Amino acid sequence: MKKLKLHPTLIALAISLTLSGGAMAQALSKDDYKAGKEKISADYKSAKAACGALSANPKDICMAQAKGAEKVAKAELDASNKPSAKSRNEVRVAKGNADYAVAREQCDDMTGNAKDVCIKEAKARKVTALADAKVALKTIDANATANEKAHRGGRRAQGCGRRQAGRPVQGGEGKVRPLRRGR
Repeated sequence: MKKLKLHPTLIALAISLTLSGGAMAQALSKDDYKAGKEKISADYKSAKAACGALSANPKDICMAQAKGAEKVAKAELDASNKPSAKSRNEVRVAKGNADYAVAREQCDDMTGNAKDVCIKEAKARKVTALADAKVALKTIDANATANEKAHRGGRRAQGCGRRQAGRPVQGGEGKVRPLRRGR
């Protein structure tokens, strides 16, 4: 029985295609996109109306949550409409910013050192979220570049049209072709 040999480039390509399925998704139709925007707007208006019954800082926290949810939903809608690594990164950034805005409002209930600590922790969480988003984007870019290089390198290693000096010649029983100068 003949064994099947899989080239490492083919394996890397299969893995990258599997993992990048979201990037190859179809964009939303204009009607679906418009309906999504209208739903986000309606959800924001209802959340804003629910915040109207509150007062003082709980109202501010509620409004920050409503605005954050709206921004994240819009970023997710845009990411599903135009799928790319950049749009997925924008969703991560929107989530980090929304979480920070809510945490900042929650810190306003506190006073003194506790408030200062709360604000610093909120900023630290925001910085971490934004850094994670940046790392994820750079990782995606690096993986794409590596897959491209592996694909190009794999074609060269297979001998697509060029012979390399110091390599055995086919049918030459292990003879090595010397490097020719002047070509």
